[in-house]
Amino acid sequence: MTWMNVAAMLVWTGCGVILLTVLMWIDSLMTKYSDIAEMKKGNVAVTTRFILKLFAQGYILAKSIATSNSLWEALLVSAVSFLILLLIETIVERLFKAMGGLDLNDGTKNAMVSHGLLAGSLHVTGALIIAACL
Repeated sequence: MTWMNVAAMLVWTGCGVILLTVLMWIDSLMTKYSDIAEMKKGNVAVTTRFILKLFAQGYILAKSIATSNSLWEALLVSAVSFLILLLIETIVERLFKAMGGLDLNDGTKNAMVSHGLLAGSLHVTGALIIAACL
C-alpha cells in the first residue's frame, strides 16, 4: 500500500463520513421529533430506529463506494439512494397508517420499541434492495 492509496482512502472515508452526517441530519428534519433530544431522554425506540437508519445509510454508502470508479459518483449514488429510501419510507409508513392505523412516527416518539424497530427495519430492507441495484 502506497502513501497515495492511504491518502485516497482517507479522502474517500472523510467524504463518506461528511455525506453520512449530512444525510442523517436531513433525515432528522423529516421526523416530527428531535432524534437527539429523544435519545438523550433515553427513548430506546428512537435510538433503535436511529441506529437502523444509520446502518442502512452506511450500507448504501459502502456499497456505492465499492462499486464506483470515482468519489463523486459514489457520493452522488449515495445521495440519490437516500432520496429513494426516504420516498420508500414515506410511502410504506403512510400505508401502515392508512391500512392498519399504525403511526410509526408517533409510536416511536412515544417510546414504543416495536414501532421504532419496524420503522428502522424499513430502512434496512430498503437499503438492501437499493444496494442490490448498484
